[in-house]
Amino acid sequence: MPFKDDMTPSPQSLLQAPTPALVLDEARLTANIRRMEDHLAPFDVVFRPHVKTAKSPDVLRTVFGGTGPITVSTLLEAQMFAEAGFDDILYAVGIVPAKLDAVRTLADAGVRMQIILDEADVAHAVADTIAGNSGITVLIEVDCDGHRSGVAPEADDLLVIGRTLADAGLLCGVLTHAGESYSCQGADAIAAHAEIERAGLVRAAERLRAAGLPCPVVSMGSTPTALFVQALDGITEVRAGVYMFQDLVMAGIGVCQPEEIALSVLATVIGYQKAQGRLVIDAGWMAMSRDRGTAAQRVDQGYGLVCDAGGTIIGDLIVTGANQEHGLVGHRDGTPLDFSAYPIGTRLRILPNHACATAAQHPAYLLSNRDGMVRARWPRFSGWM
Repeated sequence: MPFKDDMTPSPQSLLQAPTPALVLDEARLTANIRRMEDHLAPFDVVFRPHVKTAKSPDVLRTVFGGTGPITVSTLLEAQMFAEAGFDDILYAVGIVPAKLDAVRTLADAGVRMQIILDEADVAHAVADTIAGNSGITVLIEVDCDGHRSGVAPEADDLLVIGRTLADAGLLCGVLTHAGESYSCQGADAIAAHAEIERAGLVRAAERLRAAGLPCPVVSMGSTPTALFVQALDGITEVRAGVYMFQDLVMAGIGVCQPEEIALSVLATVIGYQKAQGRLVIDAGWMAMSRDRGTAAQRVDQGYGLVCDAGGTIIGDLIVTGANQEHGLVGHRDGTPLDFSAYPIGTRLRILPNHACATAAQHPAYLLSNRDGMVRARWPRFSGWM
């Protein structure tokens, strides 16, 4: 179904915008994109950004200046980006037979579709269903760090799956996601984990080739490992998604600084809890999400780190609690606030724990420049298919 947005006109200034609203800082977005480009430039690899955070063709056109290869996590993303002109799409969630018709529809419309799997039975089903479709190829998902899914690099099933797909003319390589990198602390630990990811994936590719099976694509990626990897020998493609925006979870493991986070939620002070020393804002968990990803980190950022309307962090103010439509703002250590500094109507911006989860609560981004002026309203979508 086509995406419909209410097309509400963009306010001229963030101070005029209805709240809560999702703000995207143009300068920070641009800097984050350039940082990834600069880091990967010395390596001879394809970069395939993940669109699951952005879910907006406007954002991705900024990344590419066009329509380059992308990674998606839902078939709705694949459809929406295909309609926007993106024609090289990797659906990076394990395929099931019930979703093959949607994949085939996209391929028949001229999209180069890549899908992934890690089960021998699924490989047989895929081979029986789409063998001979030149618009669809398959990557075997490899588990390099025990985080989520995939077949181990040394597993017998790797070759069984590979042979099944190759016989059907569908095998195009291997893929992994280093999800455990999100638990690393600091650049050295992330770089070490990137090498674990690289080595495991390359080993899987070598085993396929040694068995006489094709493996042209060797695709690795996560935002931490993509930004800190020191060697990409044997890798042909790198993927990452949240790097465009960054968030407090990434800041908490040393991937970025909080001041580099491009995404925030604009909120308004609507009241006080004077006995508890807290502000009340009109952005609760429906605007911020319930994600508490920093709770297990060294610094717990509550439901988000508080900035002024210009995006400058205000000391140690965090969203300490959240109801559906109300957020509670206070000092991390509970010391009283100076309420006179925050009159009713004051605009604040909240940096999110998890950019994907927070963005998912909103229908559009307000693209803001350094002066707090809104340059554009970029619709985004959500949901599955």
